[in-house]
Formats: sequence, C-alpha cells, structure tokens
Amino acid sequence: MTSLETAKLAVKALCNKKGLNVKIIKIRDISSIADYFVIATGTSNTHVRALADEVEFRLDNEGISVSHIEGYRSDSWILLDYVDVVVHIFSDEGRKYYDLERLWEDGEEIDISDIQNTPTSNLFPTKNKEN
Repeated sequence: MTSLETAKLAVKALCNKKGLNVKIIKIRDISSIADYFVIATGTSNTHVRALADEVEFRLDNEGISVSHIEGYRSDSWILLDYVDVVVHIFSDEGRKYYDLERLWEDGEEIDISDIQNTPTSNLFPTKNKEN
C-alpha cells in the first residue's frame, strides 16, 4: 500500500466519524518527516479521541500499525505517526493555535472530495461492519 493510499484510508476513517475540515497535505517534496500529513478537527475532546481511535482501528484492520501516538491525554491534539503518514487530530482551538496549514503552506493539498462526498455508510462497505 502506498503512503497516499494510507493517508486516504485515514481520511475515510475520519469522515466515518464525522471529522471536520479534513485535509491531506503532501510534504514529501519539502520535508523528510513524512510523505503526507492528514489533518482533522473534532468538536470536543471526546470526539478528538474517538477520531483517533477510529483511524487506529481502521488502519490496523488493513494491516497498518501505528508507530507512535502522542497527546492522547491532551485536550487539544492527538498525533498518530504511521512513519510516511502523520495524522493530526485537533480540537478547534488547537488547530487554530498550531495552524499547520500555514506552517506547511508550501506543501500540496491533495483533493479528497471523492472521499468527503461518499456517504459514510459506504466508506468501509465490505470490511468490519461493526462500529
């Protein structure tokens, strides 16, 4: 599986749990940190944790294990490191404060409208129907 496919699976998981303002930023050409950042916002601390749990669950079911998790007990930001893909899940305040889109504005935003426009019931139609 490519790093872009991994990033898109993370986006599907985030959309499945109603993550807000979900984005993929390609940073491969400007940094050695990762190939892609996936960024999303949750509506509350509980929602941020639920989003992180969903990403970890869905990717694990695809055989992609998280390398490192930071901030799970934080009030504003959880980071899931999949080596080539780093998933950042913020509270609204945390996202405004850290403003990763501005920090990585030289990166390329990847179009995910095909995922965002898919009904959530169709995001994972054949795998692990339990929610």
